[in-house]
Amino acid sequence: MLTGGGDCPGLNAVIRSVARSSIDHGDEVVGVLRGWRGMIEGQTRPLGGHEVSGLLPRGGTILRTSRTNPFDVDGGIERVLEHMRGLDALVAIGGEDTLGVAARLHTEHGAHVVGIPKTIDNDLRGTDYTFGFDTAVSIATEAIDRLHSTAESHDRVMVCEVMGRHTGWIAVMAGMAGGADVILIPELPMTVEHCCDLIKNRHARGKDFSIVVVSEGYELHYESGESRGVASADVDAFGHARLGGVGAALASEIEDRTGFETRVTTLGHIQRGGSPTARDRVLATRYGLKAAELVREGAWGMMASLRGDEIVAVPIAEAVAELKLVPQELYDQAAVFFG
Repeated sequence: MLTGGGDCPGLNAVIRSVARSSIDHGDEVVGVLRGWRGMIEGQTRPLGGHEVSGLLPRGGTILRTSRTNPFDVDGGIERVLEHMRGLDALVAIGGEDTLGVAARLHTEHGAHVVGIPKTIDNDLRGTDYTFGFDTAVSIATEAIDRLHSTAESHDRVMVCEVMGRHTGWIAVMAGMAGGADVILIPELPMTVEHCCDLIKNRHARGKDFSIVVVSEGYELHYESGESRGVASADVDAFGHARLGGVGAALASEIEDRTGFETRVTTLGHIQRGGSPTARDRVLATRYGLKAAELVREGAWGMMASLRGDEIVAVPIAEAVAELKLVPQELYDQAAVFFG
C-alpha cells in the first residue's frame, strides 16, 4: 500500500487496519515509501504485525508521502507497472490526485489497484466523508473558539484562514461550529463589499468584534465583477499552486473599508497534524478493513466509501470524476448567523 498527497490524521490507522486484516488472512503486506515516487523508484518496507503495532493514534504516515505524478515523469508509468508485477495488488490511499493516478492505472493498464479516500478537504465526491476531515474541523473549531475571546477583549475583527483549495467544507463546518460571523468559500464566493457590510451592520448593533473564516482557495471578489487570487507561482506535480495569504489580503481589505482593527490567523498545517479524532480513527479503520476485503475479492478499480453509515465499494474513476462542492443549502444555513 502507499500514501500520497498531503499528510492527514488517520493515515496510520488505515495502514494498521489494512495490514492487520490482510495478515490475519495469510497475506504478506508491503508498504511503498513516499507515495507514487516510491512506486517509481521501488522503495518498499515490510508491514508485519510488529511494524503496525501502536499506529492507531499516531498522526502523519509511517510510509511517508509525496506529491508525485508518475504520468508526468519520463518512464514513470513503465517503472510503476514494472514494480507492480511483484505485487498481487496495490492499495492506494489518497485524494483526487493520488486516486486519479490509481484510476488511470486500472482503466488504461489493467492494474490491480484498490482505493481508500483521504483528504482533510472532504471534496471527494465518491464518499460522504473522508477521514482526516473531522480532525481538521475539530482543530479549526477550537481555534475559532479561542479567537472569540481575544477578539472580544480588543474589539477586533479576527480573520481565520483555514485549508480548502477548491471547496469550503472545513470553513463552513468549523465556522458553523465556532459561531463565525462571516464565512467565505471558493465555490460560493461572497464579495468583499458584502463581507464588510455584514461586519459594519454587526458593529452598528453594538457587537464590537467579529470572526471571519475564509478558505485558502477563496479569491477576493468585488461588486465590480473583478476578482483577485492569492497564490504562489510555483505549482506541484499535479499543477496546483501553493496557497496561503488570502486571509491577510482579506484582513487588509476589511480594515481599510470598515476602519475596524483587524488581525489574521492562518492555521495552515496545524489542521492536518497530530493525532486523529475518535471519529477519524474509526472511519479510517473501517476503510482499511473494506479495502483489504476488496483485495481478497479481486475487486480492482474499486474504492472504499462511506454512504450513510455503511462502508461500500464504488469505482475509483467515478469517485474522482468531479469534486464534491459545498451545497447552497448548507451555506445558506450557515449564513443565517452571519453579521
